[in-house]
Amino acid sequence: MALLSFYQEELLEAGCDEAGRGCYAGPVFAAAVILPKDFHHPLLNDSKQVNEENRNALRLIVEQQAITFAVAKVEVEEIDQINILKASFKAMHLAIDQLKKKPQLLLIDGNRFIKYKRTAHKTFIKGDGRFASIAAASILAKTYRDEYMLQLHQQFPHYNWQKNKGYGTAQHRKAIEVYGLCEHHRRSFNIDPLKMQELF
Repeated sequence: MALLSFYQEELLEAGCDEAGRGCYAGPVFAAAVILPKDFHHPLLNDSKQVNEENRNALRLIVEQQAITFAVAKVEVEEIDQINILKASFKAMHLAIDQLKKKPQLLLIDGNRFIKYKRTAHKTFIKGDGRFASIAAASILAKTYRDEYMLQLHQQFPHYNWQKNKGYGTAQHRKAIEVYGLCEHHRRSFNIDPLKMQELF
């Protein structure tokens, strides 16, 4: 099914999405994107449905053709302080703050959102598979976060973040059992290395 170019025609819309909400490690990233109303690309979709090569290609296309875009992150320390849901919303707010044109309507992926200033918003479950601007935001958030996790991998190669990007794969859990947690792991997720043995 083709993505919709916009939700309505009157107001300037920005699509917003996050990446890394369910990860054991690393920041949560979010992006906000305002696309031209006539923007279309056949490969654009929810970032989870697009392979890495196409995601990286789409990132460049979105950055070149968007009216404006921004990406922001909230670090692990703050995730642990305020919880991952609030951190995801804060990352979206930070991204919206950086947009060079101010949107009049925010299209949010998911079913909840903390209102941004006085800007109207609409939430959409699986919105990244429905609206081009949300899909574009999902591509940016995902590619920027993956790039960041590759940098962290250089410091902590035993967790294999270059492959799992901080998600709780069996290999990542095994590495936590062996090496314990590092400063980039989310303590609020209650990842107990002593309990990892029960998973194998």
